[in-house]
Amino acid sequence: MTSFRSGLFVGAAFMAMAGSAFAQTPAAPPAQSPAQSPAQSPAKPAEKDDTTVDAVEVKVAPAEVRTSIDSTSYSLTNDLQASTGTLADALRGIPSVDVDPDGNVSLRGDSNVTILVDGRPSGMLQGDGRGQAILSLPAGQYSRIEVMTNPSAAYSPEGSGGVINLITKPTAAKPGETVTGSVRANVGDDGRWNLGVSAGYQKDKLSLSGDLSTRHDQGLQSIDRVRQSLDPLTGDVLSTTRQTQQATGPADVLIGRFSADYRLNDKLTLTGELRGNLIDAGGSGLQTYETTDAGGVTTSRYTRDGAFNFSGDNLGATLRTVRSFDGAGHDWTNELRYDRNKGHVSLVSRAEYDLPPAPDLYEQTNNRFLFNGLGFTSSYVRPMENDAKLRAGYELDYRDVGFSAGTSRGPAPGALVPDPFVTNRLDFNQTVHALYTTYERPFGKLSAQAGLRVEYAEFKLNQVTSGITREQDYLRLYPTLHFAYDITDKQQIKASYSRRIQRPQPFLLNPFVSYQDPLNLRSGNPDLKPQETDAYELMWQLRSGQTFYQATVYFRDTDKAFTEVATDIGGGVLLTRPENLGSRRDLGLELVASGPLTKTLKYNASVNLYRQEIDAVALTGGADRSGTVFSGRASLNWQPTPEDFVQLSGFYQGDSLTAQGKREAGGMLNLGYRRKLTDKLALQVTARDLLDNFGDTTTTRTATFTDRNERTFVGRAVFIGLTWTFGAKPKREREPQFDFSGPPTGG
Repeated sequence: MTSFRSGLFVGAAFMAMAGSAFAQTPAAPPAQSPAQSPAQSPAKPAEKDDTTVDAVEVKVAPAEVRTSIDSTSYSLTNDLQASTGTLADALRGIPSVDVDPDGNVSLRGDSNVTILVDGRPSGMLQGDGRGQAILSLPAGQYSRIEVMTNPSAAYSPEGSGGVINLITKPTAAKPGETVTGSVRANVGDDGRWNLGVSAGYQKDKLSLSGDLSTRHDQGLQSIDRVRQSLDPLTGDVLSTTRQTQQATGPADVLIGRFSADYRLNDKLTLTGELRGNLIDAGGSGLQTYETTDAGGVTTSRYTRDGAFNFSGDNLGATLRTVRSFDGAGHDWTNELRYDRNKGHVSLVSRAEYDLPPAPDLYEQTNNRFLFNGLGFTSSYVRPMENDAKLRAGYELDYRDVGFSAGTSRGPAPGALVPDPFVTNRLDFNQTVHALYTTYERPFGKLSAQAGLRVEYAEFKLNQVTSGITREQDYLRLYPTLHFAYDITDKQQIKASYSRRIQRPQPFLLNPFVSYQDPLNLRSGNPDLKPQETDAYELMWQLRSGQTFYQATVYFRDTDKAFTEVATDIGGGVLLTRPENLGSRRDLGLELVASGPLTKTLKYNASVNLYRQEIDAVALTGGADRSGTVFSGRASLNWQPTPEDFVQLSGFYQGDSLTAQGKREAGGMLNLGYRRKLTDKLALQVTARDLLDNFGDTTTTRTATFTDRNERTFVGRAVFIGLTWTFGAKPKREREPQFDFSGPPTGG
């Protein structure tokens, strides 16, 4: 039955798309309109390309921040940490965005975020390995980061927090037989280094571009954890367990991309792209465990020495056709995408028991995942009378995911026996069909955009080991509405609404218990329901010369929000499992500002303050809770001479609530310097985490236990490097608003 409904959905999609694209009535040419608002028109100053050395000059505000009716994008050109750091370093400098030490990304406190690359899904930024990818991938390949907290219906509603779109640097050469490119190299302390090269070539109807980069980093993790078992009646401490860990190890990344565009004629263009990356991270560490009773007497003490490794790779390909019609911006794009993402996490350890004395115990754990994704998009964009624009499209997203986990134990490395209680296999596949349309039109000073997305989703879960199966299918509507009103030629008010969904990832649905360490187990929840969010925003913007101000009041009402719940299953061991909250509500105010303080000193800053309410009374150890959360980030950019550029930047994340406790405040401070040596060569030095204290602390309290986990990560890192450009400057054909709902148009 579900296959029949899927067939009807696809058939209806193609009939609607073909009818729109080949309609006999031509689209009316765009009418000449009065001067557009700052949010609608391109920035007047010509933008310097993000890959050239002369971009050492501080950009004016229109190049730093760009806005459209449903998005805001931020330039990374003058973010020195992004030039030598990872994707996590770049994201931490963007308003609304937070990245925790595990690579989990959140928008305004919501960790359910969809991450795209040039408007398209990326296999390496989906699933269980996304956090490791964000902590490892070099940020130097991106020129801007676009944030959509209330995206239009042209984008998937997946991700209740919103959408982050990573916009890659242009590498395609200008028309004519032209070559362009750049080479970047940086070395750091503790053996860190990174290297990248980008190049483009164009002749006649053929355009080639590509980039290749590699990175070697050094990881550090320190854990200090204290767990107490409590008498549920009196609250007295029955026992206390202390766990410490020191772990270090290298991380290596190789990432590459190659694309080719061929213009068959003035109306039809073919594009092909191949992409891939390899990640290998590992190391070794020592853990200590000690338990004392209510009187402070030690009852158990042992150490655990081990080595760990994560290896993963992603391979992807895209084939795209763009059919242009009469009139600028009138296009029909068809695109087929394939991604395969594979990962393996392994751990080998030896436990030595001091009290009570016992023989050594050896363990070996292997967790593997395989993601295969297939996507198809048919997108139609048509300008209409009165500067209106119609978008319509069909999208197919198919995911086939497999997990396997196994742990073996024994008295010697050669005598390990599989433990059936923590060995399992899961198969999962999901198909989502979507039809969408948006219509946007100005009415004098008022611009409006209305959209509707219809999605039919189905998934099948098979927990092979335990024989548990689940199936779901549902049809949902996702409306969006955006307004923008020009108060003056410098000020604008925007209002928006969107309905969004967060479907649980496969690993959150796996009911089998996975082994983390002797005191921590984890499982999924096959009955986890999708969470749905109604998001409302009211925004004021002012742009005057190089000054940009933005104030946003937002409210998000989430039903069945995801949360993690820990349960003491005896012996001080915690089992953590995802559950659905009754609801969660966030009411907040976000302020963003940038501009000059003096002729040579400029600033960028943002703060986010919101009231959080959690309905968790139905969960074990949970309760209805509320609190105020504060976060902020800022940077000072000083350019004392045309050749010198200095940047001081940092961020702060305040306490935030969980169903059973809170995450305590933390932050980071960074410093960077860039020197223009010639028109083609620049030197730069960066120092990340100057205070050497980046980490996080989480606390949990229930009637039967308390748990405090304090972690520090990575540590201070210093890089020095050179960037050299060659050939002509790359072209940039995308509009300032980066409208990726239509066809890509070059670098």
